[in-house]
This record gives sequence, C-alpha cells and structure tokens, in this order.
Amino acid sequence: MTESTTPAVRRRARKAVIPAAGLGTRFLPATKAIPKEMLPVVDKPAIQYVVEEAVRAGVPDIVTITGRSKASLEDHFDRHWELEQALERKGDEKRLKRVRKSNDLGDVHFVRQGEPKGLGHAVLIGKNHVGDEPFAVLLGDDLIDEGDHLLEEMIEAQLKHGGSVVALMEVPAEQINLYGCAEVEQIDGETSGVVRVKGLVEKPSPEEAPSNLAIIGRYVLDPSIFEVLERTEPGRGGEIQLTDALQERANATGDGAGVVGVVFKGNRYDTGDRLDYLKAVVRLGVRHHDFGDDFRSWLQEWVTTDEGKGNEKRA
Repeated sequence: MTESTTPAVRRRARKAVIPAAGLGTRFLPATKAIPKEMLPVVDKPAIQYVVEEAVRAGVPDIVTITGRSKASLEDHFDRHWELEQALERKGDEKRLKRVRKSNDLGDVHFVRQGEPKGLGHAVLIGKNHVGDEPFAVLLGDDLIDEGDHLLEEMIEAQLKHGGSVVALMEVPAEQINLYGCAEVEQIDGETSGVVRVKGLVEKPSPEEAPSNLAIIGRYVLDPSIFEVLERTEPGRGGEIQLTDALQERANATGDGAGVVGVVFKGNRYDTGDRLDYLKAVVRLGVRHHDFGDDFRSWLQEWVTTDEGKGNEKRA
C-alpha cells in the first residue's frame, strides 16, 4: 500500500482572542478610570470596531482578555434593559438600534489575565477557549478600515500556507523601533502580497532592523503556538513576547510550523497613540453617515482661519 500524499485538510479560524488588559498609560489621565478600549472613536468605543471586524471576517466567537477596572467592557457588550426601555418609551428607534447592536454582534466572552505579563501571556490565557484550532488575534489599539479586508486575507493565507500569519505594514525606518519587525522573502508563485517570514525582532533599532516591515495588530495563529508560549521566557521589557514565540515557529518544521506575512496597504488607525487617535476620529468622522458632510465642511472652513493655520497663541 502506498502512503497517501494528500495534504491534511486545514481548518478555518473561527475564534478570536482580543487582548485588552493593558493599562493605557499613554492616555493618562483619561484612562485612569476608563479602559483605553472604551475611549470613543466618533460615537463607538474602539473595541466595538475590533469586534465588528472579527464578525465581518466570519469569526464571531471572541474571547476578550481583560484585567482590573475593565468591567465597562463587559457592560458594553451586555444588555442595558433600563436604557432600552427608556428609548422604547420615547419611540427613539434609531438610538435603540445602535444600543442593541453592541450586544448582538457576536458571542463575546471575557477572561481576566490576572497579572500583566505581556502580549504572549495574554494570548496564552485564551488557550482554554480556543482549543486545538487556528484562531485570530486582534489588538484593540489597531483599527482596520471597514473597507479593507485584512483579516479575511490573513485567514485565507493561513488556509493556503498553514502555520501562522502576521500582518505587516511598511513604516518609516525611523519608526521601526516602535514595532516588531520582520525579515521576509518572496514565496515562489505567490502574487497576492503574501511573503514568508524568516525572522522576527521585537522593537529593533533602525540600524539593526532587517526591513521596514512592521508587525501590526492582527494575527492568525496555529494552536501549536500555545505550547511554545508556555515555555517562552520573558523577553524585552520583562514580558512574554508573542514575537519571540513566532520567531521559534518561523524556524521550525512539522505540523503548524512556519510563519507567513500579509503585507497590508490599506487604512490602519493606531488609536493607542494620541496623535493617531485624533487623526482616526477626524478620518472616520468625515465619513459618518449622519454628520460627515457637515463635519467636512466645517473642517474645510476652519483650516483657513488663523486658529486653523496655527497663528493664534496657544493657551
């Protein structure tokens, strides 16, 4: 009997992990009492955009990794009966629909991390929920424009190539020290922006960076990553780094080994940075279906004023 050469059927990622246990120190004092994931981006908290993205990509089963003082995350995705009844009495169907949308998006679960030991540890906390199947990881600081389909492309890349998938984006060389960085090579016959990842470095100096391709906050991971994370020692910053575990898988062989990257050229909003957060509010605000046109008109007028030109003295 000859041995079958038919490749094993790969499973599609159906579950997601959203790490949301960070302290949000870059937004203090605003995040002293409000989780950074609940900061509004126009009229929705940042984390709702992330959950909506996962659901659009066909990944509605989500476990959110939280910590202390994050109860408002759970409240946001739960029913608010008193508010709904008040809106019903007023006949305010429009706002009632918006309120109900957040608790009808998907199947959102919450698990506490307990002690903030890094992104790798937060992903590991999701092991019991994910089980033995590929899964997505979405960081709440990175919002991907709803017109782009990054996560869908990553899921397809994982089905095609196996192993794990990271999202990559070109950044200015002087900013690469803010990100994990990938060393990549082309894949024969691959023309869709998917590259093979040969190595990963966490926040290298511009002189030591192997490329200007930064790892942004989207991953589709093979479940074998959990076994690696369980024995990964704390790395940069004294935390368990997901990048370190992926570096090991990139150089491994066997089931679930290997890492590929999807080079993203769409719109990404880094809401973990104060300046980029403001840019995200403006860019999404001018596209809002209720007031976007009015907001755009106001901006166009405002930038011609002395204040808009920066000629007025600052307080």
